[in-house]
Amino acid sequence: METVSENRCFGGVQGVYRHRSVACECDMTFGLFLPQEAEHASVPVIWYLSGLTCTHENAMTKAGLQQWAAAEGVAVVFPDTSPRGEGVADDPAFDLGQGAGFYVNATEAPWAAHYQMWDYVADELPRIVTGSFAIDEARQSIMGHSMGGHGALTLAMNLPGRYASVSAFSPICNPMKTDWGRKQFAAYLGADESRWARHDATTLIEAAGFDGPILIDTGTDDPFAEHLRTEALAEAIARRRQQATVRLQKGYDHSYFFVSTFAEDHMAFHAEALFA
Repeated sequence: METVSENRCFGGVQGVYRHRSVACECDMTFGLFLPQEAEHASVPVIWYLSGLTCTHENAMTKAGLQQWAAAEGVAVVFPDTSPRGEGVADDPAFDLGQGAGFYVNATEAPWAAHYQMWDYVADELPRIVTGSFAIDEARQSIMGHSMGGHGALTLAMNLPGRYASVSAFSPICNPMKTDWGRKQFAAYLGADESRWARHDATTLIEAAGFDGPILIDTGTDDPFAEHLRTEALAEAIARRRQQATVRLQKGYDHSYFFVSTFAEDHMAFHAEALFA
């Protein structure tokens, strides 16, 4: 593993690291914030999954999570959103290909060769992070924004017992019913919609739910509301009586101005679950 950079940050260290991924068969880059406590003992970790067009860097530099992670004594991992590099399939559209991995294992050509983001985020990168840094494998939570909110919710519900809590900013809640999902699932997973269901948060809530608390924030002025389908997820949560808080934040949009405004709330939410 190559150290790209390390910077002192709120008493801890914000690092960027590059490694060869077996799952994605290319070089992958991730960010990791370690609080000061990691100098002496293993610390809990929160995974932050980013959205369409993002890399590991967007949330790392715009969300302001380090300040609140340092205050709570937790680490934050910022994975990339897709495989990248020469020979990795791409598409001219912003919502397919590089920067738009949707946190699934692709089965269809030309994507299957590299787009194994589920295995990367659920298995390979956790093994690398917990094996190389002072991370407490037993205490993990997960969060994300937009496409990353979709990924956080679906990973949490498909991996029971892994995460103490899950939260999302403006998540894609019901991708089987919107163009931010149907297009990508058809490309990556094929035409059989039964293979899509494990990647739809609304469907997963109805089927099994999550064995911990959920927090979701979405802006009332989000220009992508038709793609997010927050109401569908909220209705499924109510029907299942799932432990969850869904907040519609008046006047906020889809940007990192929105994410950074409520970042403290989300970090405190996860810290409460991780240190329970």
